[in-house]
Amino acid sequence: MKQPQVIVVGAGPVGLVTALGLARRGVAVTVLERAQDIVRSPRAMVYHNGVLPGLAELGILDDVEKAGFRVTDLAFWDHANREAVRFDLGVFEGHEPYAYNVHLGQDRLADVALDHLRRYSDSEVVFNALVTDVTQDADSVSVSAFVDGHLRAYRADYVVATEGASSSVRTAAGLGFDGTTWPERFIATNVRYDFRSLGYADSTLVVDPVVGGVIARVDESDLWRVTYHEDSSLPMETVPSRIAAFFAGLLPAGASYELVQYSPYTMHQRTASSYRAGRLLLAGDAAHVTNPIGGLGLTGGLFDSYVLSEALAAVLAGTADGEILDEYSLRRRDAFLDYGSPRATQFKTLVFDTTDRAEVDKTLDVLRAAATDPEAARRQLRVSQPYRTPSLLGGAGSDS
Repeated sequence: MKQPQVIVVGAGPVGLVTALGLARRGVAVTVLERAQDIVRSPRAMVYHNGVLPGLAELGILDDVEKAGFRVTDLAFWDHANREAVRFDLGVFEGHEPYAYNVHLGQDRLADVALDHLRRYSDSEVVFNALVTDVTQDADSVSVSAFVDGHLRAYRADYVVATEGASSSVRTAAGLGFDGTTWPERFIATNVRYDFRSLGYADSTLVVDPVVGGVIARVDESDLWRVTYHEDSSLPMETVPSRIAAFFAGLLPAGASYELVQYSPYTMHQRTASSYRAGRLLLAGDAAHVTNPIGGLGLTGGLFDSYVLSEALAAVLAGTADGEILDEYSLRRRDAFLDYGSPRATQFKTLVFDTTDRAEVDKTLDVLRAAATDPEAARRQLRVSQPYRTPSLLGGAGSDS
């Protein structure tokens, strides 16, 4: 392939979706990923109906749905009273392009995006590529990376960093990453158990200060994602024993389940001081990180990707001024600060942190009323729509 115009650092879902968006617009792109393959640890898996138009525009929604499945039922589960306050995304019929969410592990979304990206001759994905240095001048960016143990030099017009919260590109750019780190450790587990038999919806927020969390069906079998939290000061090596204790409190006495996989991780509410430093651009977790309650982490990264790939391709084609990339930075950072982070924090507070039963009942009463009123239900369920940024070029963009 010819020399890349853009180097994307990070082959997670945001990186590969960004690369695909660029390739579809005729941009030569190289993706560098430090891991040997797409990372398979349990992470995000819920795609709100608001992000689906962007996946459709990329030409991958059909394959995403084939790999995953549609979900229309959501619930807030009051663990103390064993009550589900249920919502049906069918209320969006005739009001939004899609009246359902899609469930699919983020590694599987990355698989789909990678398969489509490899169909473009001017695209390349290099695994086992550890970026060690990034420098820029007025005309280009130079990237050094160890690839299979050998130092290689790359050069491009722009670099897009999507390699997570510890982004080396963001560090090289000298951009701060301000915010807070939650005192809890989050534990994402994949388990086999028939949660539907207990009255859970396919996507459920469990409201309880002890066993609160997110429970969502991963696939068409009884594989479910259960994400909860614990005190981060507890020893990491004894996480498995505490997983058993957590499920003993969550499930009926004597219930048997299979733990398939688990992944502990620290969670933050942080954002970079800017999503642009010259020819270096940030998207996804390299730009901002949030707790997972409400599914707004990857959602925000995908909205970044839709806007950035369109704007950057236009700059490279000469149909837009480079200042549009400053607008990308400003708009997407504001979206995180004004909506994504506060909304995710509200969800976390409800699910984990509210110990005052009167406050819980007050919130649940609002949700019960909304569940029986279609317009109120639509307002409650428009979780991702306010997080969108319309096209910066005046076209369909991420608002299609």
